[in-house]
Order: sequence, then structure tokens, then C-alpha cells
Amino acid sequence: MKNKIKVMLVEDHPEYREVIDLALKDEPGIELINQVGSSERALQILQNQLFDTSPDLILLDLNLPGKSGIDALPSLRSSCPGAKFIVLTQSNNESDVMRAIQAGASGYLLKSSTVNQIVEAIRTVAEGGALLGSGVANYILGNLQASLPREQLRDNLSEREMEILTLIGEGQLKKEIASHLDISITTVATYIRRIYEKLDVQNAPAAIAKAYRAGILPHEPTNDPPPKGR
Repeated sequence: MKNKIKVMLVEDHPEYREVIDLALKDEPGIELINQVGSSERALQILQNQLFDTSPDLILLDLNLPGKSGIDALPSLRSSCPGAKFIVLTQSNNESDVMRAIQAGASGYLLKSSTVNQIVEAIRTVAEGGALLGSGVANYILGNLQASLPREQLRDNLSEREMEILTLIGEGQLKKEIASHLDISITTVATYIRRIYEKLDVQNAPAAIAKAYRAGILPHEPTNDPPPKGR
């Protein structure tokens, strides 16, 4: 990646901000350009363009003083439409996970994630990928029931679409899927768009969550960090 991924951190606990700051300080290709303790301050910075550089990606806690991260997410996206969002929180509450995904978060990680997992998630999402942390995926598998019968969802998807959905669930990017299946990135994008339409979702995390809930993705998602080779 030629340019550094510019990251904003929205987190109210100074100790955890320091952890992320230290983790990203010497990370090649990633720069933490600012960190704030509330969504209101983040909105003020973005809306008033208080810094010369806008973030490419925002790490967002949910349990913030004042306006919560979930409630602020639509305004943050509107204020910085070019940014990707990763929710980084202690909450694996069903409603929080689904609301964050529906609000446009491209990733959802628990704070129990390792530093390496967070760094790899930043790279994955910045390059156009999306992911649910293994803890979140396990939670969905263990606690949610399918919104559609497994057979109905599986019948809606072609064999190739199921293959691509499985690779998305493994954290692979479009270019990696294209290489793995020996097809063009444009073809992969077309299949992904059809998958979203058939599952009635807006993004990859929502598709993964729905597939896990229906049991059409593997029942034991990997606990390993997202694959490297970006």
C-alpha cells in the first residue's frame, strides 16, 4: 500500500487508547492521526475539518459518554463519507452487533481481540474487505436462530455464490477470491452483489451474520487472525 492508512480512534478509556496508540505507532502503512474520547468530539473534528487530513478508517467504541457509538455512526459516516468503520467494543450483545452492521460498519471486533488481529482488521477493511471478529461470529452461532430456513437460503444461492460467500466469511478480499477461483475481480463483484440481493443485506458483515445464523456457513469459524498476504 503506497499511502498510509490514516486512522481515527474514538474511545473514552485513556488506557485503551494508549494500547492502540502503541500498537499502531510503529506499524508500517498505518498512522493514528487523532484520538478522541467521545463521539461528539469526533463529529466536531470531522464536521468542522479541524485537521488537514481526514481519516481513512475510524475505530469506534460503542459505550461512550454522551452519544453512543451506534447512535453516532450515521452522523459520522455522513461527516466523513470516505471513511471505513470498525466497531471495537466489549459488547457482543445481539442488538449492538446487528445495529452496527446495519448502520454501515465494515467490521466488528471485541476488545479481547489481539493487537495483531486489530492491525490485520484495519488493513482488511481499508482495502475494501469486511469481517466479524471470531468472538462475534461464535456469539452469533451460539445465540441467534436463523431468520430464514437453512434450506431456503441455500436454495437461493448458486454453487458459485455459496463458494464466494464462504470465502468472504473467511475474511478474503475480492482480489484474493478472484485469484483463488481464477476469475476476474469484476466477476467476483457481480457475484457479491447478487449474494447481497438474495440475502437482502447491504454489506459483507450482514451477509456473513445472516449466513451464520442460518447455519449455511461452517459452524466453527476460525479463531485465527484474518489471513495475511495483503
